[in-house]
Parts: sequence; structure tokens; C-alpha cells
Amino acid sequence: MAEPVSFDLSGKVALVTGAGRNIGQAIAIELARAGARVIVNGHRDVAALQETVSEIEAVGSVGLPYLADIGDPKAVAEMVASAQQKFGALDIVVCNAAVRPHQAFLDISLDDWDRTLRTNLSSCFFIARAALPLMAERKWGRMIHISGMDGYTGQTNRAHNVVCKAGVHALAKALGHEFGPHGITANVVAPGWIDTVRDWSQYPTLRNEKEVRRIPVRRIGTVTDIAAACLYLASPSAGFINGQVIHANGGRYMF
Repeated sequence: MAEPVSFDLSGKVALVTGAGRNIGQAIAIELARAGARVIVNGHRDVAALQETVSEIEAVGSVGLPYLADIGDPKAVAEMVASAQQKFGALDIVVCNAAVRPHQAFLDISLDDWDRTLRTNLSSCFFIARAALPLMAERKWGRMIHISGMDGYTGQTNRAHNVVCKAGVHALAKALGHEFGPHGITANVVAPGWIDTVRDWSQYPTLRNEKEVRRIPVRRIGTVTDIAAACLYLASPSAGFINGQVIHANGGRYMF
């Protein structure tokens, strides 16, 4: 008899970066709703993290707010160590936090380049280095990176971000190969246009009606759409999905 499909995360411990609002917050809450205890990471806004923790508690789980600069490997190592001390494990990591400056290529300074790559791509390496040994000990783990359409289509005025978004898929494939034998999968969710609270000056075409008509489902996505994809990849039933990308873009691009 086939095993039943299960999205039950009871007993699992998850870390979600950039979880104070928008996609990260939705992911943290949905993982908690499925039974996971969640470390809620952010960089500056402790009140936003506390709000996410309150939502996690409202669905009957436990959240731990943790301020840390994910671009700092020492801070990341301390955060993972705190998760292990608090919960005794770390089973699921969702690397969601990112900066997305809108800059022409020739306007990108060396500092801009370094800051974007450290926050969006190197942070995934730092977190994996700290978390994977804990997952390997338990012979079970889920690494999930949040990418974006521009990592596959390219985009004007965001060269540094495009490189990062493509890079997290390459990293997932490398991790999936190396750690698959330990019961650990590594995958990517690439959101399309998602309705979030953001600096709309950095996204001048997002709410353009002509752009919406190019999406076959005729709507912009929601944070729940992305959280659902992450819940699936984090679940016990996604153990045969490894090194892959879920493109959650309403069919705007079909890869």
C-alpha cells in the first residue's frame, strides 16, 4: 500500500529568514500551522518579528524571534547554535531574505555588488554551512531558497540581484547532490509578481494592467501562493524532489 501524503511537520524545527513581513512571514506561519517550531529571523525590525511570532502562537505553535545579519557568517553561526540550544534541532531552512536594489549596471558600485551578493547569495552558503551538519545528524533535512523570475529571464537594472537569483539554484543543485544521501533535499521556489508591502518605486511595472494580462491566470500572486510551495517542499512527502525549482508565477513564464 502506498504511503499517504503528509504535510505534517510536527516535531520539526524551521528557520525562515526575512520573516518579519510579506513572503517570509507567510512561510513561517504556514510551517507553524503544519506543526513546526519556527525561528523567525530579521535584521532590524524586532516588532515585525514579534508580530510573526504572535501569528505563529495563534496557530498553536512556538516561534523564536531572532535578529541577525545573515550576511555575517558569525551572526549566522550564532543564530543556528541558538536554534539548536532552544529546540535541539534544525530540520528546515528557508532562505528568503534579500535586498533588491534597482540600479543600472554602470551605477553599481563595488560596495553595492558586495552587499547584494553577501545578503542574497553568500548568506545561503553561510546558513547551509551551519545547518547541514545538524540535519545530517538526524538524516533528514530541507533546504529551500527563494529565487525569482529574473534569475531565469534576466532583468534590466538589477544585474547583482539576477546573479544571486540564478546562483541560489546552482547552490541548491550542489547541495542536493552532496547531501541527498543524508536524507536532505535542496530546492528553490521562484516567485513571479507577488502582491506585497514594498517600495513600489523599485518595481515600476508590477501593477501595470498590461503586465497582469500577460499572466495566464490573470492575477498577481499572493504570499500564500509562495508559502504553499514552501510547505510542500518542506514536507515529508517532498523527499523525492531535489535540486529543482518551483516557478510560482501564474504561468507568466513556463520553463
